[in-house]
Formats: sequence, structure tokens, C-alpha cells
Amino acid sequence: MDSNQVYERELAFQANRRKTTVEFINIISDLWYDKSIELVLFRNQLLNRNPSDILNLHEYAGEVVEKPISIFDSTEIAKAIQDLDLPPAKLDIGKLTYEYNLEEHSNPRAFISQKLKDAKDYTRLIPKDVVLYGFGRIGRLVARELMNRTGKGNQLRLRAIVTRGKIDRSILEKRASLLKSDSIHGEFSGTVSVDEQKSALIINGTTVHLISANRPEDLDYTTFGIKKALIIDNTGAFRTKTELQRHLKAKGASKVILTAPGKGIPNIVHGVNHKDYTPDKISIFSAASCTTNAITPVLKVIEDTLGVKKGHLETIHAYTNDQNLVDNMHKKYRRGRAAALNMVITETGAGEAVASVLPVFKGKLSSNAIRIPVPNGSLAILNLDINKKTNLKKLNEILKKYALEGNLVEQIKYSVDNELVSSDIVGSNAPAIYDSKASIVSKDGKSIVLYIWYDNEFGYSHQVIRLAKYIAKVRRYTYY
Repeated sequence: MDSNQVYERELAFQANRRKTTVEFINIISDLWYDKSIELVLFRNQLLNRNPSDILNLHEYAGEVVEKPISIFDSTEIAKAIQDLDLPPAKLDIGKLTYEYNLEEHSNPRAFISQKLKDAKDYTRLIPKDVVLYGFGRIGRLVARELMNRTGKGNQLRLRAIVTRGKIDRSILEKRASLLKSDSIHGEFSGTVSVDEQKSALIINGTTVHLISANRPEDLDYTTFGIKKALIIDNTGAFRTKTELQRHLKAKGASKVILTAPGKGIPNIVHGVNHKDYTPDKISIFSAASCTTNAITPVLKVIEDTLGVKKGHLETIHAYTNDQNLVDNMHKKYRRGRAAALNMVITETGAGEAVASVLPVFKGKLSSNAIRIPVPNGSLAILNLDINKKTNLKKLNEILKKYALEGNLVEQIKYSVDNELVSSDIVGSNAPAIYDSKASIVSKDGKSIVLYIWYDNEFGYSHQVIRLAKYIAKVRRYTYY
């Protein structure tokens, strides 16, 4: 076969592969909008992806499991899922396809029926109304994800957004613009318009009321048809149990999540300690901080497998709105210097916060932080003395195992990228991206250095949503 024949064959294969990918995308869409079944590929979202994105994710999946994951096989598995009568679910088609090939099955439908046999035991979900109290960086990202993932509305329903100050057409249009366009995360994939008469944003054709309030206890959400709402407070203004209880005095409110570390309330890192607290008995929760969500899952893995004697956490964190854009007065000296021009040493409470989630770490971690001139994308460096000796290969095998199976698969992403940098992790929905190529193990095997990347906005927002689903009892059947 000459080179031209080879080239023609390659073109035909690529055309067939892309045609199959389009079919795969259509099945993903139909499953989501018709049956509320969401497919992911090793925890990577597949909704609203183009063919190139889908193929690249398959390449990544193959590198992680060290075995090719074919779009042709994934499509056959997706068809089998489509043929079954399943409840609302979130299914990892990468894991299913890998297991299908590993176990050498020949009948996709029989394989899927066996793998998902427990799904029949799941009961119907009761949707939960959600109110965003505050509409800053985290609030807008949570709003985007809630509206992008609404589907048939079987889980969380964003009904209202509470802000301070007057609300007129100009304010509505500015709020809509900030939701629609984001300098870091790009354009919102849906539609946003305003309804001045209703004082509302119309997001993907759905009415979301914009409400003005200075005191949460003065609100009556029932006037908007909102009942037993979950309030997600992302203002940072209320941090204590007493302050956050004011939300529960509002008519139509039932539960509260704080998107910051809280005092006197459970600090939760979903996947690590959320099951220690039942929403049947507790009404106010904290989703902790972005850094705590990044390091705690990895620290749990190391503690459970190797044991941690002591360690130090250094966070290399993107600058935040708390810092000054140009040099000016600030209650903290260094944060007064221009954020986009300087590396700024500051403190972080993440080391102590880990102990509130995992008590075994009490007194074990020291911590500090450096704010750097990037708007998003951060890095946690964990320098740990461990109880059991290890080497780099064993260390990476441990983290890979926990990233692919078990209770932390949503929290830990295992990276095999040789050139991973901060901009690459923007848009990752995992709160912790383990950089397998950067880890260091001492010669005696008793100390390790781990590099954990995290999108301090997007990854954290997904942790907030995961916690919200747990509190609202709308977690679907999952297969990871």
C-alpha cells in the first residue's frame, strides 16, 4: 500500500470516528433531556462538548488507565444505556467502557444490565428550590452550572437571587451581562435576558427572580412560589451559626449552605466527611474553602494508606477581590499592594481547617500562602513526613487508584500531563488535580512533596453543588 492509499484510509477513519462522535453527542443529549441521565468520562463533563473535546477526553482516559478507550466502544455502551429503563442517574461511561473491554464482553446491553442492576432500587427524586444569596464570583458560577444542568428539573431548581440595593432595568442588564460573559470562564453556553416587569433574569427560558434585601430574615420567598428553599450564601458577610440562622427566619427557607469556612457549624468537604452529618438533623452547613476542598481529599488518601506524621502546606493562590488592584490602603499591609503585579505573602487557615474535617490532622499541619498575579487557578504544595516508606511509583499508584474508584473519584483528578500549568486546570470540576509528574519522594522514602492544582472558582463551585445535592436529597443513582 503506497503513502497515498494510507493517507486516504486515515482520512476515511477520521471521518468515521467524527461521525460516530456526533452520534455519541446526540445520545448524551437525549439521555439528559429525556431521562435525566448524565454521562461523564472519568468525571469529565460531556454535555455541551464538541467532537474534538470528546475525542481529546477519550485520549486522556486512555492515558490514565493505560488502555485505549475507543469512541466506537463508548457509543455502543451509550446505546445500551439508552435502551434500558433507568432512573435519573450520573454514569461514568469511561469506567463502563474500560470494564466492558477488560472483562471481554460481547453484548453491551447484557453487560450494562448487570452493571447497573442496583439502579432499580432508587426512588423518585423530589426537586429542591434554590436561592443564591449574593451574586459574586462563586454565585455566578453556581448559577451557570445549575442552569446548564437543570435538564427536566429533577434535582436543584434555581428560583431566585438575592442582592443588595435597588433593582431596575440597568441593574438587571448588568447582572445578566456578568452572568453571560466571564473573562476567565468564557461565555455562558445558554441564553440570558431580563424581564423588568418581573424583576427577573430569564436564563435558558426559565424565570429566576432578582430580589433586593439588606436583612435575610425580612424575606418572604413564598410570594415567588418558592417553598422549603436551600439558601446558598456566597456573600461572606455571615460566617457564624447565629448570623446564618437569620436565613432560616425567612418564609420559604429550610436549609443554608455557606460558601466559606464557618464557625459553630459543620465544615464539609464533600466526598470526605459529608456523611458524618445528616440533613435530617442539621440545617446549616459550610462548604469550607477552596483550598480545604483541594487538599483534604488527597490528605485523606495519604493518611489512610501511608500515614502522616506532620507536614507543611503552602498555597500558591490566584489573587482575589479582597486585594487591591493598585497600591492603596488595606487592613493588611501586603494585600494593599497591586494584586496583578506582585507575589504577596499572606496567611491561610486551610491547615487548621483540615482538622475540622479530618480530626486526625489536628496539630499536624502548618500552613502559609502566596497570592500570585493570575486571576484564577491555584496550586497547593504538600510537604509531608509519612509513617510508611514509599517510592514515586507506589505513591502515584495510590493516588491513581483513589482517583479512579472509591468515594473520592469526584474530588481527585489524576493528571499525566508533562506540561501542566495553571491555565490548563481552569474549568476542571474536580477540586483537586494531582500532578503525578511533579511529585517528589525522598531517598529514604519517608517524606513526600505533592503538587495539587485547583481551579479555586470552578472546582470549588462544583463541590458546593455536590454538597447542595446531598443536603437536598437529590443525589441521583451513580456509577463511578
